[in-house]
Amino acid sequence: MRLDEVIGHCLGKPGAEETYPWGESELVVKVGGKAFAFIALEAATVGVKCGVDAEAASPWRERFPDAITVSAYIGRYGWNRIDLDKGVPEDEVLELLDLSYDSVVAKLPKSKRP
Repeated sequence: MRLDEVIGHCLGKPGAEETYPWGESELVVKVGGKAFAFIALEAATVGVKCGVDAEAASPWRERFPDAITVSAYIGRYGWNRIDLDKGVPEDEVLELLDLSYDSVVAKLPKSKRP
């Protein structure tokens, strides 16, 4: 899946906002003020929430060991990093993006949900 398709999918979500808190090389897509995708623009990777903790996110890493790894610093909270150049099928990437968005929205107070 191409990087521009990932960005378009994320920004097409209700309430999604584009932020660059660490400079122009990393796009953080948020909903209700909370991140649901960390997109490294130069490295063509995306960090997504895949579960409540690292153990819950591990089935994705087992299915795609060369392409999906634990996200640095936040992996213990269920975040994985997808390398878009390593062959994860498009439907699987979209499923992970949707899962990340849905899990973040579910934890938002009702007043901040889109």
